[in-house]
Amino acid sequence: MTYIVNESCIKCKYMDCVEVCPVDCFYEGENMLVIHPDECIDCGVCEPECPVDAIKPDTEPRLEKWLEINTQYAQIWPNITVKREPPPDAKEWEGKPDKVNLLSPNPGTGD
Repeated sequence: MTYIVNESCIKCKYMDCVEVCPVDCFYEGENMLVIHPDECIDCGVCEPECPVDAIKPDTEPRLEKWLEINTQYAQIWPNITVKREPPPDAKEWEGKPDKVNLLSPNPGTGD
């Protein structure tokens, strides 16, 4: 098992999770974060830190697509270990469904 980030993170991009990760397995895209599944040690400390419930174990149903997305982008986006401020409009995007089409393939700035 590993933890992954799902579409709830898109456009919200809260970074509370990155500070608690003991192995620094978060990677930053322009408008979301992902977890590198091969680096995640399945400790679960990040899951309760996410205010939008975007972090889930990959054993939950219907997350195969998100496991692929996390795997793909963790290989090309920069690592992030320090919490920064979320986007100014993050609150407006909380809880909105069907954000997958808004996922930007562009990298974030990382640390």
